[in-house]
Amino acid sequence: QVQLVESGGGLVQAEGSLRLSCAASGSILSINDMGWYRQAPGKQRELVAVFTSGGSTNYADSVKGRLTISRDNAKNTVSLQMNSLKPEDTDVYYCSAKVWTGASNRFMNYWGKGTLVTVSS
Repeated sequence: QVQLVESGGGLVQAEGSLRLSCAASGSILSINDMGWYRQAPGKQRELVAVFTSGGSTNYADSVKGRLTISRDNAKNTVSLQMNSLKPEDTDVYYCSAKVWTGASNRFMNYWGKGTLVTVSS
């Protein structure tokens, strides 16, 4: 079993900053991509940023230049530094990781429970 635990959400004023962190634990043999997604009520979950196992990063166009994803492979953690936040960034943010546990022959996708980020105008 694999657990992803997010932390760092909260309330911040527009143009402020927050840092989200996510730690993966459990029966982990290897982690492929780690990333952050967000979802507003009634909307589909969307990619915010991903950090691949190869070391590359991809961002949603709406967050480029404001949000930065980082990863610590030794600690199985991924973080999201969020600067110049806007009210439209208000969402529940979910950590995601593709993990190989050895229970199957492929990487499986796991999700955290989410952390709420609220940006006030």
